[in-house]
Amino acid sequence: MNLLTAARAVWLADGGKPHRFHHVSTDEVYGTLGLEDPAFNENTPYAPNSPYSASKAASDHLVRAWHHTYGLQVTTSNCSNNYGPYQFPEKLIPLFLINALHGRPLPIYGDGMQIRDWLHVEDHCRGIEAVLQKGRVGETYCIGGGAELPNITVINTLCAAVDAAFAKDPALAARFPDAPAARGIPTTSLKTTVADRPGHDRRYAIDETKARVELGYAPARSFEQGFAATLAWYLANESWWRDVLDGSYRNWVETNYAAR
Repeated sequence: MNLLTAARAVWLADGGKPHRFHHVSTDEVYGTLGLEDPAFNENTPYAPNSPYSASKAASDHLVRAWHHTYGLQVTTSNCSNNYGPYQFPEKLIPLFLINALHGRPLPIYGDGMQIRDWLHVEDHCRGIEAVLQKGRVGETYCIGGGAELPNITVINTLCAAVDAAFAKDPALAARFPDAPAARGIPTTSLKTTVADRPGHDRRYAIDETKARVELGYAPARSFEQGFAATLAWYLANESWWRDVLDGSYRNWVETNYAAR
């Protein structure tokens, strides 16, 4: 709301200026799907099931309201689960990878069969660019990765990829001696089941037909390609995620942005 208020004050004052306010949202605002339900699209009714997704739904509604009430030129995109380089290590893929490298448990919510549509961050950026360049003002576009996978499949893929990486590169065992793979033990040995989190939606899926037809958008990477590149990036950029985890990155951001 603060961003919308500021944008209105600057962009619509004195006769208005050329502008576009693009809002990046999430598929979580649509709630959850059954296994046989059709994928979410732009006409799916909102049904958020957690306080977080409810707050995201509220932001979508505010963007719509500023457009219809004040004439702010807006677009919205609702994307699926992102992954890729530079992702904060609280998210599933970087968290489980770093845990695996340190021999820490891989906590799986419930049965691990929650299904998500996995979208590489660079494909997501391409989708946003397409909306900005070709999207119709006031419209919403769903941006998906075309890769519906249960969490447990992603976790098993990660475990197998870590084992393969250690087998291929003996130097990894010296860098990460606490990893089971450093001792020839399968990374799957770290898997552990924990209670499912409250309000945890069972399935998300995106139908990006509108974005494909109107904008020419389609994901350029399969999950296999994107995941392999992501794993290689995290192994090659250990200093980055170590700085994030020990607070150095956060302190750097706070110091530099405070100075500005």
